[in-house]
Amino acid sequence: MDKYKIIKLIEDFAPLELQEKWDCSGWIVETPSKKVAKIMLALTVTKAVVEQAKNNHCDMIISHHPLFEVPIEFKNIDIYCAHTNMDKTNGGTTDTLIENLFGKIETQKDEFLRIVETNISLSEFVKKLKQISPNLRYTNNNKTQNFNKIGFCAGSGSEFIQQAEDLGCNAFVTGDMKFHTAIDSNITVFDIGHFESEILIPKIFENLLKDNINILYAKECSPFLYA
Repeated sequence: MDKYKIIKLIEDFAPLELQEKWDCSGWIVETPSKKVAKIMLALTVTKAVVEQAKNNHCDMIISHHPLFEVPIEFKNIDIYCAHTNMDKTNGGTTDTLIENLFGKIETQKDEFLRIVETNISLSEFVKKLKQISPNLRYTNNNKTQNFNKIGFCAGSGSEFIQQAEDLGCNAFVTGDMKFHTAIDSNITVFDIGHFESEILIPKIFENLLKDNINILYAKECSPFLYA
């Protein structure tokens, strides 16, 4: 299949104009070849992922995370990423995380944020989150036991905690939380891990492309080890 027709399917879903100004979604490596028979889907393009793609005779890699610098050994395979445009589009990164927790439900949208109105206890919500992330950690400075409005931002979203609080949330779910952020938070914040919060994204790509091309998933795992 023509690789530009493949990318049009992605960009129709997550238009590039949605990306943040600092981002570099789009073509990371664009080779002269136009025909693609097999694609590898990945969260992050690493040396191991590129080797997997080449060993499995893939013509192209589609990832969520971009490369801001491209190693020379990556430059003989097409690489395309959909990053913050995939985060912001309807049905994208955070929406998919929410759907895996609650099914298809109405959400309020505010920039990167998605907000769910619900009625759930701390213990119930912890059980749901641990199905996605066994290494869940959270801060609960106010010892809140029930949540009625939860903010979500997959990936590195801790900068939006105050915004979620201002919008009336008493809980927030993200993928990266720092020590002082945890201490200062007035609402309960759940850190499910950056990898765990976004690893569902290759499935979005598959749903967009599966009727048109042969697809493989990269074998990936969180870079963190737990003793």
